[in-house]
Amino acid sequence: MSLTNTKLLLLSSTILVLAGASADAQERQAYFGETHVHTGWSFDAYIFGNTKSTPADAYRYAKGEAIKHPLGYDIKIGTPLDWMGVTDHSEYVGTVSLANTPGSSISKLPIAKKLIVHNPADITRIYLWLGNTIVDKKPIAELISPEVANSVWKQNVDIANEANQPGKFTAFCSYEWTSTPNNRNMHRNVFFRDCGKVPAAPYSSIESSDPSDLWDWMDGQRKAGNELLAISHNANLSDGHMFPTDVDEKGRPIDAAWAASRDRNERLSEIKQIKGASETHPTLSPNDEFANFEILTYLLGDPAGRFPTISGSYIRQALKDGLSMMEARGFNPYKTGFVGGSDSHNTGVPYRQDNFYGGHVLNDGDIKQRMSGYVFAGLDVRLENPAGLTGVWAEENTRESLFDAMQRKETFATSGPHIRVRFFGGPNETSVVGKQDWVKSAYAGGVPMGGDLPPLGEAKTPSFVVWAVKDPTSGNLDRIQIVKGWTKHGQSFEKVFDVAWAGNRTPDKFSGVVPPIGSTVDISEATYTNTIGAVELKGEWTDPEFDPSLDAFYYLRTLEIPTPRWTTIQAKELGIAPPDNVPATVQERAWSSPIWYTPTQELRTAATKGTTVADLKQKGATVLDNAALTDLIVGKSSWVRNNVTGEVFSVAWTPSGQRLITNSNGAIPQPSEVGDVMHGGLMGAGTGYAIKDGAIVTTLGNAPYEATVYKLGDKYFAARSNEFGYANYEVVPTPKMLDPVDQPKAPF
Repeated sequence: MSLTNTKLLLLSSTILVLAGASADAQERQAYFGETHVHTGWSFDAYIFGNTKSTPADAYRYAKGEAIKHPLGYDIKIGTPLDWMGVTDHSEYVGTVSLANTPGSSISKLPIAKKLIVHNPADITRIYLWLGNTIVDKKPIAELISPEVANSVWKQNVDIANEANQPGKFTAFCSYEWTSTPNNRNMHRNVFFRDCGKVPAAPYSSIESSDPSDLWDWMDGQRKAGNELLAISHNANLSDGHMFPTDVDEKGRPIDAAWAASRDRNERLSEIKQIKGASETHPTLSPNDEFANFEILTYLLGDPAGRFPTISGSYIRQALKDGLSMMEARGFNPYKTGFVGGSDSHNTGVPYRQDNFYGGHVLNDGDIKQRMSGYVFAGLDVRLENPAGLTGVWAEENTRESLFDAMQRKETFATSGPHIRVRFFGGPNETSVVGKQDWVKSAYAGGVPMGGDLPPLGEAKTPSFVVWAVKDPTSGNLDRIQIVKGWTKHGQSFEKVFDVAWAGNRTPDKFSGVVPPIGSTVDISEATYTNTIGAVELKGEWTDPEFDPSLDAFYYLRTLEIPTPRWTTIQAKELGIAPPDNVPATVQERAWSSPIWYTPTQELRTAATKGTTVADLKQKGATVLDNAALTDLIVGKSSWVRNNVTGEVFSVAWTPSGQRLITNSNGAIPQPSEVGDVMHGGLMGAGTGYAIKDGAIVTTLGNAPYEATVYKLGDKYFAARSNEFGYANYEVVPTPKMLDPVDQPKAPF
């Protein structure tokens, strides 16, 4: 094992402000579990062919028992779980399954006749009928009546109580609130702390598809003594609606009350599941070499074939936007912890590359159909991937202890393997990683994942302890990284630091990036060997670029060595070539929940102020209308300086409505530089524009935004609508041509 050559110091146990860590906290263990699984009680799972299973079968599977896949073969988990929450859709939960179960209470109701499945045509009819009643907000009264909804929920609670074994296995009372406006995934999984303190029935999207209404209901439950939390999931398919920055689903401006409600109720976000990862996207993180991990682009309807909006759909960008909102508006709605889940509709869940059998029952459960490029609901099922897992650091394996850990966000997610990680942050004091009782010292002198750094006082620079141990049944570890995000004057930035790694690799002297570890994968045989990598990685790191006046977050990411992807393994099994639309190998990984840093008000006040729209208006600046904008830019080139980063670039505005960005040498930026310009520059590159309603309208990551231009004396300033009221761009005289080595660059 090698560590970064920066001496990494951390966490004195003498820090009085945090010296109260309890002995119980120091003895916390990692418990792995499932936050997101469906059984035959979810009406879509039943329609997909999962017609015989119940939540009881899901708990049996989690404990290590073999159960039947709906296609008839046995499925069994490789490593049993410590806990699970079955999250069947609350919308019409259990009604189709129980209507087709002779002797059940629902089967005796007159409406049950309309839910009986005799042939495939009935499946389609029932699916469309129930689905359309939800979309049209015209629910079937008989199926949401207290007699039905309450009785099914009671059965769910009873099954969880029967499966629960305190100290050995935890079964949560939980469900999914399934809001999908215009095919946008807005789903949340709701977990209760105590199955003895739950409502008569769950709140569903039939009652409201707006998250703020769910949070209001949750506040009411909490007042009634029913403690609960929500987990947002699968944000990558939310079309930009999971993490809004301007208005909510009702069109109301996002304010401090909205942010507080979300933070109070929605403590965690799902970072990985069968339908892809939601950490980040290569467009959002062009300088992150590992950003292209299980990226799933799922075409939407209305209009047909529409690509989903990227901005607002990934957690890392949401974390950065939250910092910007805190700086500009005084509140942060996106201080979320991380979990992993499955979203499997099979009852059983495939977590490993060598044990993947899909997640949508008959639609991806057969290997030949799955590997043929079969398209289910617009999705080539070869793009699916094994489920994520959630790790929780808790004192004991009980509902109360696990829930409390989730509430304080001391959680981490993995892409499937049982990788264990720890992450602590605190003032730069003394090293603890070499101590035998380093975990005790880390808790005593700092904060764990999910926490907030205290005011740093004279130390001024935070340091972090990182630790990861491999899953004994999976690949060795490649490296541990710390992902940092920060904000300044409405712009947000990120950087990935390699902190600990396997082998004798030497980081690049300029970038600090550690070279790839190599690969032992034999693609034709779909095998690998653990002859490279490490069993355990541990280290300490002090932020070398810390600015105490800027909001920031940090989280740990650890990667395994390359191993064969499930598509490569199953291609070998079938004797065919691996598909070319997905990678042949994968680097499994784990992510800790973040640790946040918030400057004191004194530090904010003392910091250099950015120019805001309000400042310009106060000084008498005038906003340019359509005619003035047309005269200023159309058919011309503008040299623009980003006053936050100092970068200078030229934007050519063609009469046909296209723009081209060049740097001050006249060169078109390379792809990585385009990414920098897109995030730090005025417009982006290679994108159309239009002048409308006194603004330059364009897009970023398929999300529209506007730039408004102000004239103050003989100077022009521009404010982007996604930079929270700051006017960060200034039109400047043509600069002299610079040598390449002198060319200004973005700071990341």
